[in-house]
Amino acid sequence: MDAFAGAVGVSDSDGKSTPVYAACKPRPGVVAEYYALLIRHMALSGWITALAKGIRERSTDFRFSQFGSQHLPVPPLEEQQAIVKYVRHIEREVGAAVIIKRKLIALLDEQRTSVIEDAVKRGAPGAITEPDLWNHLEVKRVASLVTSGSRGWATYYSDTGDWFLQSGNIGKRLNLKLDKVQCVKIPDSAEGIRTRAREGDLLVCITGAMTGNIGVVQYELPYPSYVNQHVALVRPRPELINSEYLALALHSQSGQQQFKMSEYGGTKQGLGLAEVKSARVPVPPLDAQVEIVQYVAREARKIEFAISRTEREISLLREYQNRLTADVVTGKLDVRAASAALPDLDPYNPSLAAACAGAEDGLDANALDGDDTTEEST
Repeated sequence: MDAFAGAVGVSDSDGKSTPVYAACKPRPGVVAEYYALLIRHMALSGWITALAKGIRERSTDFRFSQFGSQHLPVPPLEEQQAIVKYVRHIEREVGAAVIIKRKLIALLDEQRTSVIEDAVKRGAPGAITEPDLWNHLEVKRVASLVTSGSRGWATYYSDTGDWFLQSGNIGKRLNLKLDKVQCVKIPDSAEGIRTRAREGDLLVCITGAMTGNIGVVQYELPYPSYVNQHVALVRPRPELINSEYLALALHSQSGQQQFKMSEYGGTKQGLGLAEVKSARVPVPPLDAQVEIVQYVAREARKIEFAISRTEREISLLREYQNRLTADVVTGKLDVRAASAALPDLDPYNPSLAAACAGAEDGLDANALDGDDTTEEST
């Protein structure tokens, strides 16, 4: 199912797989790791997408009946081994550099979190305000609406139409990611008014690994937009609280800690609407809220610039790795001599292996935002 995204690998253990995998046993004289690298490169170049069946974006059906008839190069065995050794060396070098840059991003995120926490607790530096006198109110006291989306809208999915905002559209830094948005064509009978997002609304992810992520609808969206059942829509009362300040308060360490303590257990982490409504936030006077928002925006802008630059460096490293790998596995670059001069690989390191494989990139979260939970919608 996900071969189009490069989900090709070599099993390191015995076991069984689900029907969404094709398990291929290499013939004698074939280095499985070489063909995993080759097929992954061909997948990322669009080869599998072009051959696969299916009409939904990022959802393909690629069977062995199609795969098995494709022609692939067959280098000598020793050359396959040399290619694998060289590519693994490049992966580890790039992976080590990525780990360092990820740690820098984590430190910058911690700095940003600290700025938000201090501002929400004490106000903007230099501002005349008395935090001890601030009210601490539940979200339901400062919001006119707290709801979540309807279930079953997958049947309305379309290539064009209104927007259907899902958990994958909510970033981890109070932003909305609208580069890839699922469209829906809503029939007249569908419930839409309650779940339509407006300018100033907060969107909170309430299920899955991204639970607690918050985005602010800072402007009127270009299309009518609705939330699904994995997203809580919070509409602040403008006479009581600034939308962006409320987002900061819920995004702060103290706000997120409340969410963590309220998450229900079981097979899937998440929040109920009752937990979102009962979260308590400090509520300073409106002018102090605006000062806090402006201060955090100034400080966050500097930090986010550094984060963006570091993420760009990671992207360039990945681009270098992918291009070099493509040249090596397709025979454009002869690495037999270079590979022979390389040391044998070090023992397995899980964190380094994840970085080598580009594990931080992941698949599009929208593709994983299912329609199968029973979250309340009132």
